[in-house]
Amino acid sequence: MIDNLSSGRLENLRHLGDSVEVIIGDLKRPEDALRAVDGVDSVFHFAVNPEVRVSTTNPETHFNENVVAIFNLLEAMRRRGVKELVFASSSSVYGEPVEIPVSEGALIRPVSVYGASKAACENLIHAYTRLYGIKAVALRYANVVRPRLRHGVVWDFMNKLRANPRELEVLGDGTQVRSYIYIDDAVEATILAWKKTDDAFSIFNVASEDWITVDEVAKIVIEIMGLKDVKIIHKPVAHGVGWLGDVKKIALKIDQLKALGFKPKLNSAQAIEKTVNSMMGDFVK
Repeated sequence: MIDNLSSGRLENLRHLGDSVEVIIGDLKRPEDALRAVDGVDSVFHFAVNPEVRVSTTNPETHFNENVVAIFNLLEAMRRRGVKELVFASSSSVYGEPVEIPVSEGALIRPVSVYGASKAACENLIHAYTRLYGIKAVALRYANVVRPRLRHGVVWDFMNKLRANPRELEVLGDGTQVRSYIYIDDAVEATILAWKKTDDAFSIFNVASEDWITVDEVAKIVIEIMGLKDVKIIHKPVAHGVGWLGDVKKIALKIDQLKALGFKPKLNSAQAIEKTVNSMMGDFVK
């Protein structure tokens, strides 16, 4: 695997021992991309800056981290003859859908540079599948939650409540709707889509089968942290969202994954609960 360690930590891989070879490098450098694919059969590309808000104030970050990186990776695969790619896309490619949940055939109308960059990546990948015989699977993930989070709503809420257990600032009006999927379910869906798909280019939504509001997430976090009488302060910027490029409602249909035999073990609330509980003992501000 290759990682620039901008957010990852080598200590997270210690339990794997010598079974994983780690290259400290960056896919924004073509020579590192070539090193990364030497001698491999399949590539799982999950390197990304996940902070959607960054794309509002620093849009070149997501252009470089997503579009430049995937181009360098695809070129390296072409030059080294690697023929399989699994790509982590995002539900953000759908932008503000008229109705939820949305299927893979919905219009792609991103409202953030992050979402637009992911859509651009999907199009580049599709072109390489047609031109160079690469087989690719693009996975449009909902909000994936897990232990050791260092970004996102759960981490943000826990951070704020550790600093001030009497009040919680919620970006947006709290009614924003999201689907959350626990990491174990996301991994199972990823492997299933990779192994059971024969098409040259496939797209799958990856999510739980329900959705909850941001205020409901806040209540779960507050309850598990054992706090009482927390004052929630909402900070919407426009039509109830928390920042420019945020979406009010997004949830995904997963019928295509279910047709492969996938069934998430946890719903959105359970995924949040398990994540918060996992972070209680070793949460780092």
